[in-house]
Order: sequence, then structure tokens, then C-alpha cells
Amino acid sequence: MLRLHLRVGLATAALLLPVVPSAPGRPHTAPAAPAADVQAVVNMEATVKAAQIDARRPDHTRTPGARSSVLAVEEALVAKRLLEARWVDGYFGTETVSAYRRFQTSLGYRGLAANGLPGVSSLAKLGQGRFRITHVISTGARVSRDGFVVDARTSSMLDEAERRLRRDLVLEQGSYNPGGDPTSAGTHDGGGVVDISVAGMTSATRTAVARALRNVGFAAWVRTPSQGDWP
Repeated sequence: MLRLHLRVGLATAALLLPVVPSAPGRPHTAPAAPAADVQAVVNMEATVKAAQIDARRPDHTRTPGARSSVLAVEEALVAKRLLEARWVDGYFGTETVSAYRRFQTSLGYRGLAANGLPGVSSLAKLGQGRFRITHVISTGARVSRDGFVVDARTSSMLDEAERRLRRDLVLEQGSYNPGGDPTSAGTHDGGGVVDISVAGMTSATRTAVARALRNVGFAAWVRTPSQGDWP
């Protein structure tokens, strides 16, 4: 008998549109530079959210709450001659993504580490002497949950989803499982992705679980037998 399950991934890892709110229990402020006169502030959560969404919008609507942070990042990229001044507009569009990718590459980053999305270390280096960082996104240490390995951020987001749902969620597969399940096509090789059992859930409950997971920052959906022969 086929069993449905939820496929869940962190937005920051999957580059999908559901956005990343604060996760419980993680630090929110980290200075990017020691200089006492640095006044500009970059909200990392808002900036990453804008980098994920803005370039994919059909128009030039800016991500709410991100404009000043994105402006600071764009100005820093202009100072490094990686972005033309005409693109300093508080909109993290394709030109800004490409410029940020060039900056990451200049630091020696490759692959997903140079995907144009601001990471903690690259953002700190870009901000030296220019801005300080707040609302830092961090995956945290690797921890065990239901016998599977996940990162601390994933675990705290699952805790928050359970609190909102008032029910436990049971994992069927965790993160950091390279080659452990060939049917997953490598999606569980890194952090942020888990499978959640929906055994015994009604259709309405499955929808409520997916919605709660999205509200806490996951890209979550229900996979059905018609989408593949999931054992």
C-alpha cells in the first residue's frame, strides 16, 4: 500500500519562494565589522528573502522590509566595481544577484556557495567598514531527530510547526543522507530537507500541516502516489 508523505525543504537551501522567518532559539545579531562608526544595518533575513524573490518577480515590486538592507549591499558591490551604480535601487534583481555571485567567486567560493544568495561569511566580508548585520540566518549544529540527522535550524522550525499544529510530526528521512535513498535524487545530501510521514492524517490535516510548515519557513508540499511510486 502506498503511503503519502510530505517533502520539506528550507527555503534558504532550495531557493524556492516560501520565505525564511526567524527560527526560535538562534542568534539575531552579529556585527560585520569592528568599526564603531558603521551606521548602516543589513537585515540578513530580509536581504536573503529579497534575493530569493525579487529576481523572480514579474515586476519590480520590492520585498517589504528589505529596501534599506538591499541598498547597503548594492552600494558595497558598486564600491567593489562589481555592480553598475544605476542598479542601486533596493531591488535585488538579476543584476544584483549576478554581482553578488561575482563577489562570492572573488572570495574563492564555488558551486552553491557562489549562487548569488548572501551567506553569513560573504555578507560579513562585503560589509567590512560599511555595514553591520542583524537577523543572521544560521543552520546551527547537526542534531538527531527521530533517529535522523538534521541541522538545528530545521529542528527548531519543526518544533515551531508542531507547536502551531499541536501535534507531533514524524520524520521518514532526514538531511545529510548522501546516497542513502537513490529515489531522492540527491535532495537529502545536504541540510534542510526532510520527509515527514502523513500516515493516519486526513486530507484536511495534511493540508494544515503543509500550511504550518510553509508559515514557519519551509518549502513544503504533499507528494501523492500519482506523482511517483513512493514506497
